[in-house]
Amino acid sequence: MKGMIRAAAMVFLLAPGVSWAEDLDAGLNAFNAGEYETAYEIWQPIAEQGVAVAQYSLGVMYYDGLGVAQDYAEAVQWYRAAAEKGNAGAQFNLGLMYLQGRGVAQDFVTAHMWLNIAASSGHANAREARDVVHGQMTPEAIAQAQRRARICMESDYQDCD
Repeated sequence: MKGMIRAAAMVFLLAPGVSWAEDLDAGLNAFNAGEYETAYEIWQPIAEQGVAVAQYSLGVMYYDGLGVAQDYAEAVQWYRAAAEKGNAGAQFNLGLMYLQGRGVAQDFVTAHMWLNIAASSGHANAREARDVVHGQMTPEAIAQAQRRARICMESDYQDCD
């Protein structure tokens, strides 16, 4: 997970004129040094402002219990916030949460939907994970998941339920 946070953060750190880029970088440095509480304190207000990479990073922290009490439901909330902004890592992780029933009720249709979206967003492992879910679903459920993914993406992540 650390590598995924690092990769996601680098995309935003390279963007010119982003006012929170230095704070994201400071949070990443703290995270990489194992100073998870400090990383959380830095990223939490940025995540509250709606910055997807910070939201994704808090999701990882809650999932793994790094600097915070492990809380899958809280991880799902942060992953969903970032996923709805197009963050492929969050989309992938959200799909896995639904697949495993962690923090949410297990739901293969929703898992397939988010993994399909993550694959469309370019996540390297999403296709393989989606195909695993695919093998556990009926053709009707697969069609429903594909329809939901299409609606979600066409609505710019406003209609993903």
